[in-house]
Amino acid sequence: MRKYIGEISLTIVAIIWGSGFVASAVSLEHYTPYQILAIRFLIGVLLLSLVFFKKLKRIKKITIIKGSIIGIFLYLAFALQTVGLQYTTPSKNAFLTAVNVVIVPFIAFFIYKRKMDKFELFGAILAITGVGVISLKLTAELNIGDLLTLLCAVGFAFHIFYTAKFVKDEDPVLLTIIQMATATILAFIVVFFKGETSFSMNVEGVSNVLYLGVFSTTIAFLMQTFAQKYTTETNAAIILSTEALWGMVFSIILLSEVITMKMIIGAVLILCAIIISETKLNFFKKETIEEAA
Repeated sequence: MRKYIGEISLTIVAIIWGSGFVASAVSLEHYTPYQILAIRFLIGVLLLSLVFFKKLKRIKKITIIKGSIIGIFLYLAFALQTVGLQYTTPSKNAFLTAVNVVIVPFIAFFIYKRKMDKFELFGAILAITGVGVISLKLTAELNIGDLLTLLCAVGFAFHIFYTAKFVKDEDPVLLTIIQMATATILAFIVVFFKGETSFSMNVEGVSNVLYLGVFSTTIAFLMQTFAQKYTTETNAAIILSTEALWGMVFSIILLSEVITMKMIIGAVLILCAIIISETKLNFFKKETIEEAA
């Protein structure tokens, strides 16, 4: 039951992140990308610290170290994605970011010699294919933006992997607070370094960046950290890759984007990836056993 609760939670996280594409697009009309990162992480650490103030008294040195590690990966991934987006198309940026779903099982294999589950690996490849069908236009050329986005995917892969590893022994709330605090410090260092210290108070800009801070950051990352306690890192990456699918859904609903055959095919591939990863195709095995009997 905990496994299913974890996976439902990760699906909700993907839905929230998918809806965040619209809020991000509006926020970028009023703030620089680095300001948005600083604001959303600051909101995250403030809200979590206020709600879970009593837990902060029980924080340990090892929790601070582990939380700081995933916080560094979190900010680097977001920053590389942001810079990469300035030199490549949003569709390629979304696709290359989702490559993290394939990288995660290889991190486990090469660094910790963990055997790769063939169904999860196939599901990961199928998921990235589905994201590619939804996101990519027919162009194969790579530029600096694409390379930076690939590095961002590596950052997100390590973030997912180490979140799954650390949350087994640590309090998910404290781990989330520390990673948010680390990302906030790094974000404001970059903002001050770039001289972007003047923040807009436009109502539209503030409301959308608040949505990103409260839902796409505070609630989403807290739920992700909790959920990864009950599922594998590869499974988590596959479910989180549906962010592209949900981004498409919200674009259709809120921005009146037209549904295309590419979108339908991509959505089917992603859903098939989740089914294969989740079930290991056990229903076929059961049918074979029943037929043999």
